[in-house]
Amino acid sequence: MADLRLRRLLPALEWLSTYRRTDVISDAMAALIVTVMLIPQSLAYAMLAGLPAEVGLYASMLPLLGYALFGSSRTLAVGPVAVASLMTAAAVSKVAEPGTDQYLAAAVILAVLSGVMLSAMAVLRLGWIANLLSHPVIAGFITASGILIATSQLKHILGISAGGHTLIEIFSQLAPQVAATHIPTLLIGLSALAFLFWARKKLKPLLQKLKLPPLAVDLLARAGPALAVILSTVVVARLNLDQQGVRVVGHVPGGLPELGVPQFDAGLWQALLVPAFLISLIGFVESVSVAQTLAARRRQQINPNHELAGLGAANIGSALSGGFPVTGGFARSVVNFDAGAVTPMAGIFTAIGIGLTTLFLTGWFTFLPNATLAATIIVAVLSLVDFGIIRRTWQYSRIDFSAMMLTMLGVFTIGVEAGVVMGVATSLLLFLWRTSSPHIAVVGQVPGTEHFRNVNRHKVITSPTVLSVRVDESLYFANARFLEDSIYKSALQNPQTRHVVLQCSAVNLIDASALESLEALSQRLQDAGIMLHLSEIKGPVMDALNKVDFVEHLSGNIYLSHYSALAELDPETTL
Repeated sequence: MADLRLRRLLPALEWLSTYRRTDVISDAMAALIVTVMLIPQSLAYAMLAGLPAEVGLYASMLPLLGYALFGSSRTLAVGPVAVASLMTAAAVSKVAEPGTDQYLAAAVILAVLSGVMLSAMAVLRLGWIANLLSHPVIAGFITASGILIATSQLKHILGISAGGHTLIEIFSQLAPQVAATHIPTLLIGLSALAFLFWARKKLKPLLQKLKLPPLAVDLLARAGPALAVILSTVVVARLNLDQQGVRVVGHVPGGLPELGVPQFDAGLWQALLVPAFLISLIGFVESVSVAQTLAARRRQQINPNHELAGLGAANIGSALSGGFPVTGGFARSVVNFDAGAVTPMAGIFTAIGIGLTTLFLTGWFTFLPNATLAATIIVAVLSLVDFGIIRRTWQYSRIDFSAMMLTMLGVFTIGVEAGVVMGVATSLLLFLWRTSSPHIAVVGQVPGTEHFRNVNRHKVITSPTVLSVRVDESLYFANARFLEDSIYKSALQNPQTRHVVLQCSAVNLIDASALESLEALSQRLQDAGIMLHLSEIKGPVMDALNKVDFVEHLSGNIYLSHYSALAELDPETTL
């Protein structure tokens, strides 16, 4: 029992207990490929967050170890991601000036707040909170964020100065300066973009035609960003383009980060509470979606509460090492999976690879042009943009499409935080609106069976004295009065009606407000000479009703099946 409890607290014990030598080889090879991919991404996402390049490397070490210990996914790769980096920049820029020590301190505080919140949610077992964001809202948010991120990087491709956190702000600052485009920077940026787009689709088939070993093919195919970094850095260094106005990363301090706790500033911490929660929520939803998708391919399972704990530990680890908020990345997780990773040890090996990079290779980044990092970001985030889902959502549900569009509009015109809030609020309001007017069907018996179906869709037998009604929604405060009035009105339309039987096969909940409405409906119908009966109530709902005196106040009876109700109330019809 104690061992089982320990494994629940520390999921890593589960896979460590069965770890084999062959797993070491698989995880090490996957880590090599992911490390090559992660290094330029870490540098690029640090730039996107408005932070020094080395901070991206710092955020790619301890977080991997923290997630490996507490997360439940075998293949999720944690680290800096585009959306979290954009949200970090949007939040921190409101409380500190980019490039200052306070800006970096605020980013670290944002990471520790996210980590604490995620850990607290894990303790409280709030994994279900991911359901607050519907898929259309998430899809709209990620698509809009991808477009916003790509647009924000145009300044680095053009070699001009521009800011802004919305499309309107970005374009209003870019437009007047287009004429001042720095041509050498533009050439580097466009070349990097062209190469990265080509490498994403054409490099692997080319390497396969050359009949290289599979490992070499996978490694080189994923090394497109790294090759772009190396080539552009060499060109800038050899031609002294940094002295001609090409902006470069500059000096990147070597060595491992110093561990420390961020200084407590009540005002600053309070100002970052809401952004930290939104980053945590979005990061958790994104991570769980990726983890579930990959786990399903190997018939594995993930635990949402363990995911909260793993991401919480990852963000706390990032904060302790001077990093910024992290989460599970889609692209690198898929690469990790496809490369053959079998356990989170691949993440630990990746962290070691990043650590070696910070110790011995940071000097190579001095002449790395910002335009190349911007191209890396643009190519990465454009893969997140999915216009197809916008079309499909429009075809399937105009209500969900409205929520998606409102979320995207919020991201484009107000900012990423506003987009998330608008998306969540819209989803909840639309849910209340849809369920406040549930589908209520008058049903009749299918001839020769004990089944009942909608009278408007099927040829069924109905009783002249019994009104059979099915409600296709749980009963709660938002729809209680609607249900009461609708059934009462339908019952009075036929003077012969003596009984109303409410079929509750689709009802999973009856809250206190709905209970009061059912009691009021029973009394109103009884005053009109009509008895109210219920049928096919689910066990948990019946258990709740038995806690109070509802059955005693009900004018009619409760039946196990709708057929038995009709057989008793109008035997001739059911013959």
